[in-house]
Amino acid sequence: MDKASLTGIITGLSLIAISILLGGDLGSFINAPGLMIVIGGTLAAILINFQFDDVKAAFKAAVFVFKSQKLDPNDMVATMIELCTISRKQGLVGLSKIEIEDTFLKKACMLISDGAKEDVIKDTLNIEIDSMKQRHAVQQDVFVKMGAFAPAFGMIGTLIGLVQMLQNLSDPSSVGPSMAVALLTTFYGSFFAFMICGPIAGKLKSRTASEVVNLEIMFEGAASIVQENNPMLVYEKLSSYVPTKLRRAMEQQKGK
Repeated sequence: MDKASLTGIITGLSLIAISILLGGDLGSFINAPGLMIVIGGTLAAILINFQFDDVKAAFKAAVFVFKSQKLDPNDMVATMIELCTISRKQGLVGLSKIEIEDTFLKKACMLISDGAKEDVIKDTLNIEIDSMKQRHAVQQDVFVKMGAFAPAFGMIGTLIGLVQMLQNLSDPSSVGPSMAVALLTTFYGSFFAFMICGPIAGKLKSRTASEVVNLEIMFEGAASIVQENNPMLVYEKLSSYVPTKLRRAMEQQKGK
């Protein structure tokens, strides 16, 4: 579990719940019609706006973001140094014998071991990076749009509640429930937009930036291996992707 995401969710929900309890009853803020309008309407609008597979992928990505920790670029630098060392000892063909889980890095190693030219390797890996950016941009946009739709459906719920209230002014018992729908849907819309959808979109964007850095490290590392750079030169080039204060020394990279 990502500690920052977990802390943010717990803190936000706790503060909202405490502020409600200090002023009244938490149960009074639960309204089924209001939730149906906001959540149902937002999901319906998203399904109209995007392909079903894109929405499904976006929710899977959101779950993954909260489950996994941010990738450390130092680890990828260490991996590329190790691959460079192997290629110098066993030749470029030796890279094809290594078991690699990451599909991007595996493709890079296969291209290198097959003797592909540097331009071909760069073009192929650049296409992979651009494709990843496009896929992630769609997933981020799903939650950005949800953050925009939720307050709008909250306003729709408010209007529905007001209409119901005005139609039944002769019945005092109906005024309270109608006003509850009117006010709570606005609350639900703002809550889902600014407490859930917006932060998730921001988190996905942050993770994409982190993944791009790691892909760029693989990209430059693969180019360096083709150029037959030694591990020290590879380290000096790739460590530039890591903030100075967070960089590991060459000796530490070898130990990883």
